[in-house]
Amino acid sequence: MTSTNSHNFYNSANSDISKHWPAPAKLNLFLHVTGQRADGYHELQTLFQFIDHCDYLDFQITDSPELILHSTISDSVADSDNLILKAAKSLKKHTQYNGGAHIWLDKLLPMGGGLGGGSSDAATTLVALNALWKTNVSPQKLAEIGLVLGADVPVFINGFSAFAEGVGERLISVEPAELWYLVVVPDVHVSTQDIFQDPSLPRDTPKLEIVSLMGQQWTNDCQKLVTTRHPQVANALSWLVEYAPSRMTGTGACVFGEFTHSQQALDALAELPADMQGFVAKGMNKSPLQIRLEQL
Repeated sequence: MTSTNSHNFYNSANSDISKHWPAPAKLNLFLHVTGQRADGYHELQTLFQFIDHCDYLDFQITDSPELILHSTISDSVADSDNLILKAAKSLKKHTQYNGGAHIWLDKLLPMGGGLGGGSSDAATTLVALNALWKTNVSPQKLAEIGLVLGADVPVFINGFSAFAEGVGERLISVEPAELWYLVVVPDVHVSTQDIFQDPSLPRDTPKLEIVSLMGQQWTNDCQKLVTTRHPQVANALSWLVEYAPSRMTGTGACVFGEFTHSQQALDALAELPADMQGFVAKGMNKSPLQIRLEQL
């Protein structure tokens, strides 16, 4: 089970490659930390929505059992930590599938940005290989396999915007407005583990019913701590809030502003300071991965 930077295998004469499987980013439209369990995991209430900004994966099914990842990030992420290889291995083990796959990753989402890129890559790997291997695992079981890899993986497998509770695995499909977002990507990697281990993180936001939560102004309980620890995030947020209602997604570092029309978001992007990076994306209540799966 290996990864490589090489794309030479693409030129193979027997290349029957299933291309362009999207691994979309998500935004946490709100994030409340309502408690901490005995096992250390935090109880959350959050609202996930997808955006049309994605990593992309290609798959070539093989008769040989090896799982090989071709990726530009292979040097920075060890195989043992790579969620794509972990996901493929987990599905292979669960189904006792004899073959393998070559997997190519086109990494466009920032790492450590709070957009769920690694979890989304894992979910797309599970969904795509389940379809291409014809292993017929149910979406519910795929989500169970995914939850072991990361708390956010099930929402990407589920494929629909969702209100989530527990550690993020209990999902109720919802349909928030599909707004346009300007996402600013501060030049800093925020460790989710560090944020959740920080004693100053608030852990006592009252649990509310979904109807109440959907009707109130949305906030992120991690935002104050992250902006205190990371001036880059604070600077991005203070710039963005001048243009639109804005907050942080997940445990950061990315922040997003909400716009009704794409041109408003693009106009703001044009004003982005030279030392910041960002992109405009559309909110989607049906995941690009779900759309791709339905096209198969």
